[in-house]
Amino acid sequence: MIRTLDFYLGRIILQYTLITSGVLLCLYTFINFLDQIETIGQGNFGLFEAILYVIFMLPSTLYELFPMSTLLGAIIGLSIMAKNNELTTMRTSGSSMLQITLSALKVGTLFVIFCLIIGEFVAPLSRNYAEHKRVHAINTEIEQSADQGIWIRDQNTYTLIQEILPDLTLLDVHSFIFDSGGTLLNMVETKQGHFDENSWILEESRITTLNGNGDVTISLVPHTRWMTAITPEILSTFLVQPDQLSFGQLRRYITHLENNQQNSDRFALALWTKIMLPLAIAAMVALAVPFVFINLRSSNLGRNLFFGIMVGIAFYVANRGLSYAVLAAGISPALGASLPVLTLLLLIALLMSRI
Repeated sequence: MIRTLDFYLGRIILQYTLITSGVLLCLYTFINFLDQIETIGQGNFGLFEAILYVIFMLPSTLYELFPMSTLLGAIIGLSIMAKNNELTTMRTSGSSMLQITLSALKVGTLFVIFCLIIGEFVAPLSRNYAEHKRVHAINTEIEQSADQGIWIRDQNTYTLIQEILPDLTLLDVHSFIFDSGGTLLNMVETKQGHFDENSWILEESRITTLNGNGDVTISLVPHTRWMTAITPEILSTFLVQPDQLSFGQLRRYITHLENNQQNSDRFALALWTKIMLPLAIAAMVALAVPFVFINLRSSNLGRNLFFGIMVGIAFYVANRGLSYAVLAAGISPALGASLPVLTLLLLIALLMSRI
């Protein structure tokens, strides 16, 4: 009996979760494409690049929307079962609320595993590729690779920046200056640089000058200015973003930032959000059960769906906005990521108490 209940209930929830996921994914992908229209025409970023960008952003979009999709899918599926009196039949045949909730959570476990795979192995890679291709198409004089840093061409100067920290501090900067004929004149090696007074200040620079007769002169300069048209706004587009990193990469990058005296709260928040996401998905599925049973007599699908949309949007906004507000207030990232999920659990307990 229990196995039959698990299979039937799981199939219904899975079916409608797939449908809602497809609808939401199409909607948000269209919105994402509209956001890229104003960028079309900048550099080499054209219509094809915009379409390619939104395609590679699909896994990341699905990952962000999946908690909302599971809630809507579970509510729609259970509401249709309630309308057909199937939930009433389950209760009268001896199935308790706990058994029905556990059956729903079993398919929720599949959702959690699927979301973990997307979030760890697919979404970071595809999002990283999409962002790099977009930025490179817009800024044609800049090339970025995962293992060689960022290459910048500014007239006859080629500059390699190994890493840009969140506060726009440059690490391991190497500049190669050529004359108009392509002859190398100077090489500048810098450990660290920062933007100050409308120009880049390079600290502890080692300048190698190649003379025309073959002589080499090396000098050490405490501070030098990097005269370039590259602004902090341009380089900020190449910053590492939390959404581009997997769980393991986030942990390593947080340690790296702390070693460089950088604020790592945004990345710690992203890490804790990933930790809380499986619980959020399970809570979304579990939340649908008591809500539908509270409205079992009316089995109003429209009202149930409206409730699901409101809760889903509230959770999405809380995950993206409230958590950052918590950071601004100086509260720990762990609590900021946990608040939306804890609110869901509290809502589940409140609805369960009314049945």
